[in-house]
This record gives sequence, structure tokens and C-alpha cells, in this order.
Amino acid sequence: MARRVTPDAVWAEVRKAWEGGETARVVAKRYDVGVPALWKRREAEGWKRPETRFGPVEPAEGWEAWAEAQAQKFDRRIADERALAGDLAKAMQGGPMEEAPLWHLGFLYAFRARHLGPEVAAQDRARAMERHQPWVRAFWDRDGQLRSEGTLDLAIIQLYRDTWREEIGLPDGAAPFMPCPPPRVSAPVAAALGLDVWD
Repeated sequence: MARRVTPDAVWAEVRKAWEGGETARVVAKRYDVGVPALWKRREAEGWKRPETRFGPVEPAEGWEAWAEAQAQKFDRRIADERALAGDLAKAMQGGPMEEAPLWHLGFLYAFRARHLGPEVAAQDRARAMERHQPWVRAFWDRDGQLRSEGTLDLAIIQLYRDTWREEIGLPDGAAPFMPCPPPRVSAPVAAALGLDVWD
């Protein structure tokens, strides 16, 4: 089966319409050319759109596909935010902390200590110690006083540095001091910040 060849005169009209601001899908449909062929021709011939003041440049996949992808991202983000809000609300109302979101532990313990009273704060410390949580000595001082929220956040970042890097997609060796120095460097930093690690 012979491949259909679109005449140069048709491509000239396609280029004129696209450079005039029409979408690739609309132009491709009108002149019966494929969208991928349009993009290929555009790259080969260096087609240019008007300055952005005349309107945004259409994404390569077309506005409809772009909008659909953005809608899916939006829906996922809202679902994640609602799930997080539910988890935070449970913990803030005195629910168990065992399933509290890792990156919000500092905020939650500080909130509970401020709003749910010293009895809940003491129970939180006792439960954390019973479960041998790795951050317990960084969260409370020798006298059982909860440290500042910023100190709690720093402790979690230092303890779970590799998890943070994995979650944001940082490869090994890239940006080595993010989100904090590696453990062999961060211990003195923690000491300088007054993290009194007690036995």
C-alpha cells in the first residue's frame, strides 16, 4: 500500500494555521495530517508561534490530552491531601500515634503536648519508649520535656534522610547534603544544635 504524500502547498497552509495560533489537533484534522507528522514538520522547518503575549503555546500533546493529565494529577493530589488530613485529625484528637505520618510526627507531638495536656504528653513519651522508637531520645530531654517542634522535625529528617531522598527521587551521590548532611557529618551538627542525646 503506497504511503500518502501530503503536498507542500497543504503543508504551507498547515504551517500558516498553526503559526497563526490554532491548535495542532484542529489544524491536523482540517488538513487531514497526523498530529505527530505536524510536530515533526514543525521541528524540521522551525515553525514559530507568535510571542506569548498573544496566548500560551499549545503543549506537544495538545490541550485536551494535557488537560486530562492535569485533571488526573489534581484528583490524585486531592485524594492524598484528604487521606493525610484524616490521619492528622485522628492523631490531633488523641488517637494512637503508631500510624501517624512520619514527616508530621514533630508537629503532632508538639500539638498534642500543647492542646491535649501533660497527661497525654507523658503517655506519648512512655509509649514511644516502650516501642523503642529511634527518635525518642531526640524528641524528649532527660527530664521528659518535649523539645521544640523544629528540633523534632530536624531529628526526623536526620534519622530518615535516605527515605526522604528516595521519596523525592534523588539518586545516590546527587546533592549529597540534601536534606541534611550525611550521618557522619550530622552528629556534630545535632550536638551544636543542642540535641542532648541521653542514655
